[in-house]
Amino acid sequence: MTETPVGNSAPEFYTPQRALVMVAHPDDIEFGMAGTVARWTEAGSHVTFCLITDGAAGSDDPNLSRAQLAALRQDEQRAAAASLGVHDVIFLGHPDGMVVPSLELRRELVRVIRHVKPDTLVTMDPTVFFTANNTYINHPDHRYACQTVLDAVFPAAGNRKYFEELLDEGLEPHKVTYVYLLFTEKPTLHIDISAYFERKLDALMLHASQIPDREEIGKFIGEWDKERGKAIGVQYAESFRVLKIN
Repeated sequence: MTETPVGNSAPEFYTPQRALVMVAHPDDIEFGMAGTVARWTEAGSHVTFCLITDGAAGSDDPNLSRAQLAALRQDEQRAAAASLGVHDVIFLGHPDGMVVPSLELRRELVRVIRHVKPDTLVTMDPTVFFTANNTYINHPDHRYACQTVLDAVFPAAGNRKYFEELLDEGLEPHKVTYVYLLFTEKPTLHIDISAYFERKLDALMLHASQIPDREEIGKFIGEWDKERGKAIGVQYAESFRVLKIN
């Protein structure tokens, strides 16, 4: 399998020793990078998932309360993560659809980063407001949560003068080396997931409250990942904008 960086800013593909994926909702990770996660864990990487919201607004079913849906989506996320070789899943439980880029949230994310100590952190690209084909407005939780993740990564997580109260919790500063941005329109790295595409679909289907039809989602995701694969001459790929910040 071949991974080819596009441009000069991305490293060659490597398996991070410790990776932390921080996104807004359950299923965001599986849509964006389940193949890469499966490949990393198979190669020995320790991966942690951090879900910022409770996912409780992910259904219009009038017979399902927010609390019921939140509990269901936690179970689905744990199962999907385990299918990809991930057993550390952190749920911060912020109300779905209500995220704002606050200092309180930034502190909470810094706490997680200093605890997990990842060399590689993955989040969404918060600069994407509209898609290039003008068919989608990026969810505000995606934009605000992931903006706050980046604010937490630099400079706060690595600087002891930020949130000094975390030092009293034994959480020393930690500097992340690579940041991978999901769902970006300016990718610098494409990762071949051809051998892991079926595992990606398997993980997505474990989010049963959101994805009822394997054939439909397989067609949608397949077209998406095939287009990315064309960039490096493989059947399926996932793409990232990679920042080296340390």
